[in-house]
Amino acid sequence: MGIIELLLIAVGLAMDAFAVSICKGLALKQTDLKTSLVCGAWFGGFQAVMPLIGFLSGFRFKRYVDAAAPWIAFILLTLIGVNMIREALSKDRSVPASLDFKTMLCMAVATSIDALAVGITFACVPVRISSAGVFVNTLAASAVIGAVTFVLSCAGVKIGSMFGTKYKLKSELAGGVILLLIGLRILLEHFFQK
Repeated sequence: MGIIELLLIAVGLAMDAFAVSICKGLALKQTDLKTSLVCGAWFGGFQAVMPLIGFLSGFRFKRYVDAAAPWIAFILLTLIGVNMIREALSKDRSVPASLDFKTMLCMAVATSIDALAVGITFACVPVRISSAGVFVNTLAASAVIGAVTFVLSCAGVKIGSMFGTKYKLKSELAGGVILLLIGLRILLEHFFQK
């Protein structure tokens, strides 16, 4: 696997985090550089760490991860999406969307489960982006995946906030629905790939 394939994988893996970042930007009343960086760090960090965990796990846990990953992502994204819709429809509209540890951890894990599976793939099909060893190449590949996700997540928060301030209620509802659809898509892809 070369650098072109790695970049395509990185962008593909980052799409869920990008969509969730847009939703986060939609839900926030006001965003700044710090907010974008916090989301980028959470999503990019998890997208960088998960392939390493997958690589180190290798074939040992492959069947368990493959079987559970769609369900874990579906459940987490559904819970977050339902909560987002509930908050949008609640009468207490004064509380802005949260960047608290629990919320961000759930979203970061949900959007990076696929990266864990990609890490297992790296154990099967080593990444070759330099003449260094397999582990060094995997570290570099994980850093690329994390960096791409970081940049797209930061941009997603800003894009979401630009639309969210004008259409707050509809944006929050749309964000929740998007999360539900992402979770459903992950689950359906799992069933149709068999």
